[in-house]
Amino acid sequence: MAQQIPVSHEAVITDRDFEDHDRGGAGGGTHPVAEDLAYRRLALVNVILAGPPDAGDRGWVLIDAGIPGSRRWIEAAAAARYGTGARPSAIVLTHGHFDHVGVLEDLAEAWDVPVYAHALERPYLDGSAAYPTPDPSVGGGLMARIAPLYPTRPVDVSKRLRLLPEDGSVPPMPGWRWIHTPGHAPGHVSLWREGDRTLIAGDAFVTTAQESAYAVATQAPELHGPPMYLTTDWAAARHSVEILAALKPERAVTGHGRPLQGPELRRALDALAQDFDRIAVPKQGRYVAKPATAAEGSAYREP
Repeated sequence: MAQQIPVSHEAVITDRDFEDHDRGGAGGGTHPVAEDLAYRRLALVNVILAGPPDAGDRGWVLIDAGIPGSRRWIEAAAAARYGTGARPSAIVLTHGHFDHVGVLEDLAEAWDVPVYAHALERPYLDGSAAYPTPDPSVGGGLMARIAPLYPTRPVDVSKRLRLLPEDGSVPPMPGWRWIHTPGHAPGHVSLWREGDRTLIAGDAFVTTAQESAYAVATQAPELHGPPMYLTTDWAAARHSVEILAALKPERAVTGHGRPLQGPELRRALDALAQDFDRIAVPKQGRYVAKPATAAEGSAYREP
């Protein structure tokens, strides 16, 4: 298993950091990250709700769409934070892996909302292609070893899909911009708000050893590179972490693990960027020597 960067528990963002945390997100299993940002952990992945607690119907945005079977938990989180029946104005995706689009089709239809993603994720969101095969040989943990069992069938939200604008803006999220951070997925993006230096990193880096079932269960705060078993371009992943470290974020919430803040976050992210190959990259694996190409995915056809 690759190395990790330990992080003090004092760097973890908790409900206690917010005076109004009961109103601001504790209901429905959500936890605040900033005054207008909260996350909900769904077994092995996080979804993020962007918008102040009084945003109401169409006043907020869902970022990523959880694992298969998680619809009722996401809806409960939205109802607790924004009110019964409150729908988002859009769903924004960091990328299209199975644990980030598990109930995307159902929610997009039920809420009647557009779905925003990077152009390079389009084949995995319009039903036309599958990602390259996961690599169960990397990471050394149970979550990695069972990677061949993870769903690979693409979702199809082509009628609702909107490509993120080339100018870096995120139309349903004023004040935020998207940053292309590939490596874990070709069209992976992270979201950045310069005003308060808040980063939504997706899986560009994570704060738990996602390859390990024990680490996923305990959520001990550590900084890691992207989940190994689904990362198909390690050189691109390294460059993405370098870009994010250079931002010097004040707080970061990731697709897996607990949100972090302050000097320890920046120290750990700098260390990851400076020593990425030793810390994050497996010693051997299907995509270590040579990144995957589009041809290593598969055109999808109904059986």
